[in-house]
Amino acid sequence: MLLLFLAATVLTYVAHAASLVPVADFGANPTNIAMNIYVPDKLAASPPVVVLLHGCMSAAQSMWRISRLSTFADQKGFIVIVPGTTKDFNCWEVNTAKGLKHGGGGDADGIVNMVKWTLAKYNGDPKKVFSTGISSGGMMTNVLAATYPDVFAAGAVFSGVPAGCLAGSKGASPITADPACADGQIRKTGEEWGAQVRDMYPGYQGSYPRMQIWHGTADSLVTYPNMVEALKEWSFIHGVQFAKNTTDTPQRAYTQMMYGDGTQLVGYSAQGVGHTVPLSSNQQTVLDFFGI
Repeated sequence: MLLLFLAATVLTYVAHAASLVPVADFGANPTNIAMNIYVPDKLAASPPVVVLLHGCMSAAQSMWRISRLSTFADQKGFIVIVPGTTKDFNCWEVNTAKGLKHGGGGDADGIVNMVKWTLAKYNGDPKKVFSTGISSGGMMTNVLAATYPDVFAAGAVFSGVPAGCLAGSKGASPITADPACADGQIRKTGEEWGAQVRDMYPGYQGSYPRMQIWHGTADSLVTYPNMVEALKEWSFIHGVQFAKNTTDTPQRAYTQMMYGDGTQLVGYSAQGVGHTVPLSSNQQTVLDFFGI
């Protein structure tokens, strides 16, 4: 009986051997950021790739734990890349000229090289590359969508700011950044935001990633007007207008804000939620939008 129990334990361990592991060499890494990857034991054919980005004063490993994405990755066979940065209070580079330019040599370039390495090594589907993140990770998701629209198919932004909102700021953290952006004082028209997005990849004529924008109405760190501005930004880029609200969707006290037919842009306003809207309780809605 004891031998049978031990054998079953070993088999269970082997069946769930996948874990988040570091990758030391994935190609050009101009800002010396870290790569971590989760490859489930059973991969889908041509697996999708999801980039998961932590917030300020956090880290890749803690973001991985709180996201609870391993269960979904195991079930659906997709790969998760979890980058990490230790600069500027562990905040992503969403403020510098090089960080806000395609091929500029910022954090975005290193993240994209992680994606390219993963696609090549695991025969991933280049048409199914996605990004999501909270706070600073949400900000970087917007930046990735603007700087590398040819790489990412869709993004889900939790409690972030529009791409380019922090442009020119000394830093990107709550301690170093110009507070005007996080305080919701940077207001622009959709056309102005759109021009800023397109300037991040001059000459690009292709389509841009489909976007979900999530924000809490009680967020006092990255205030709610940033959701309004991000929706302006992406509604202009995608050429879609606000269509309708659906209350208590995807959960009680959340409002779904649909633009066009909802395939290109959707917002989720979380009544009474502060900083940040949790990814962990909304993964299914995100993955459904991604098409995973």
